[in-house]
Amino acid sequence: MSTNSSHEEIVATTRRWLEVAVIGLNLCPFAKAVHVKDQIRYVVSDADDVEALATQLVAELEFLAETSAEKIDTTLLIAPNALADFLDFNDFLDVADGLVEELELDGILQVAPFHPQFQFEGTDVDDITNFTNRSPFPILHLLREDSVERAVEAFPDELHIAENNMETLRKLGHAGWKSLFNTK
Repeated sequence: MSTNSSHEEIVATTRRWLEVAVIGLNLCPFAKAVHVKDQIRYVVSDADDVEALATQLVAELEFLAETSAEKIDTTLLIAPNALADFLDFNDFLDVADGLVEELELDGILQVAPFHPQFQFEGTDVDDITNFTNRSPFPILHLLREDSVERAVEAFPDELHIAENNMETLRKLGHAGWKSLFNTK
C-alpha cells in the first residue's frame, strides 16, 4: 500500500468519525458548518516521535495562522504513528500549548485533544463519556480562538455542551457507539 493511499484511508476514517459521531451526534455543534463549507484541513503526520510531531505541529500552527479563515478555519493534525499511549499524548499537550505560546499565537489559536484511549480525569477507562473525545487516531485539533468565540455566541447553550454530550453517550451506550461505525 502506498503512503498516499494510506493517508487517504486515514483521512477517510477520520472524516467518517467526524460525520457520524461529532456531527451526527451533535457532539460539537460548531463542526457541521466548517465541514459543509469544506474549511477543515486534514493533515496526516508521518511522525513517529515527539520531536517530529512537534516540528509538524509548529508548521501547521504557522500555516493556519497565515491562512484566511474563509479558506481554512481549522486543522486536524492526525498522528497515527505517534503517541499511541494516552498518557504520552496527554503529556504532549503541554508541549503543544508551549509551542502555541512560543509562536505568540496564544489568544489566536488553541489545540484540542482527541485520542483513541481518551480518558477524563476521575473516570474509568471504559466510561462511555470518554468517547466524547475518542477518535480513530491521535488528533491535535487546531482551532482559531475567534472562530470559537463566534460559534459560542451563536450557540446560547454552549456551557452545557459537555454535559449534553455525556448524556447523549450515556443514552447511546457502548453498543450504540459501536453500531454507529458498523458498515452494512
